[in-house]
Amino acid sequence: MKIGILTGGGDVPGLNPCIKAVVNRAVAQGHEIVGVRRGWGGLLDFNRDDPESFDKNFIPLDNQVVRKIDRTGGTFLHTSRTHPGKVRPSRVPEFLKDPEHLEAEAEDNRLRDFTPHVLANLEHLGIDRLIPIGGDDTLSYGERLHSEGFPVIAIPKTMDNDVYGTDYCIGFSTAVTRSVQFINQLRTSTGSHERIAVVELFGRNSGETSLISSYLAGVDRAIISEVPYDPEILAELILKDKRTNPSNYAMVTISEGAHMVGGKVVEFGETDAYGHRKLGGIGEITGEALKKITGQNIINQRVGYLMRSGAPDALDLMVAANYAHMAMDLIEDGVSGRMVALRDGTYTHIPMSTVATGVKRVDVDELYDKKQYRPKVRQVMGKPMFLY
Repeated sequence: MKIGILTGGGDVPGLNPCIKAVVNRAVAQGHEIVGVRRGWGGLLDFNRDDPESFDKNFIPLDNQVVRKIDRTGGTFLHTSRTHPGKVRPSRVPEFLKDPEHLEAEAEDNRLRDFTPHVLANLEHLGIDRLIPIGGDDTLSYGERLHSEGFPVIAIPKTMDNDVYGTDYCIGFSTAVTRSVQFINQLRTSTGSHERIAVVELFGRNSGETSLISSYLAGVDRAIISEVPYDPEILAELILKDKRTNPSNYAMVTISEGAHMVGGKVVEFGETDAYGHRKLGGIGEITGEALKKITGQNIINQRVGYLMRSGAPDALDLMVAANYAHMAMDLIEDGVSGRMVALRDGTYTHIPMSTVATGVKRVDVDELYDKKQYRPKVRQVMGKPMFLY
């Protein structure tokens, strides 16, 4: 068989090891494998009539090509947030535009569906199976292709660990590990200046990165996406934390998707192909509010992309490799339309359609104290390893 593999959405540590494991397994079993560049963007931008278009959008993969890629983070195939089923007029490749109606198309703001073009490209390339590695957005389009009859096996990755149906996504452990390290390193400056530090972490709809990182790093307070917060109450709590600390400082983590009581999530820029705008800035807004209320000096720190930069930790290396082998097992068995997953500590696979049937969030009642704005972990018996 000829197998295609791609990575979409945000980069996370563990993508390259996953790609390498798929390639090595596929080659060992006599399959041909090709990497799709820039996620779904490679299949949208490929012009079958342009001989140079293949090298711009695809790369044949073998053992030598992927030999060293697992030593670094990110994805050497590159990534994008392209949705071929919902393409803005400004994103339509030139060769797909109608030359006789360019002016009319420019004024037409409706999203266009180029799925037939993607399917034709897959057929032209002779790709028999496709492995997309991504979050719920990327995998939702994989499910679209499956519904159109093309065989797809999905691998979940996201730093937020919020793909519904699996307890674990590639990239989450490293993101938490990195966050804990940076938080603890920030204690030196925060303590030296006797200040309050507000650390903003990635996390759009799920506050698990803020919750788990604060839990493991022993942070004083944690604000999560799921629970609106009152800056007056937070200020009172964090001042108490500062006074009771012999080093006279305090720290609070906050999810980028968090918001104040009666407020809104801080978003900016245009919506992407999946309807999302960029997040970021709630940490600084919260810091300014705390400074105004408490009169204390604030250190504002966005960890942001540093959370998902660099090489993966051992857990993400293991899960990436095991997900890769599971995906190849399913392909060898002639199965499609499935997503590999971890559930109750066991590797398994589920229908890809599961991703769209629910929303994965922090179990607030079990894990979070809404009045004290901090993790509340009392019973872990029977819970997943990361309490999600």
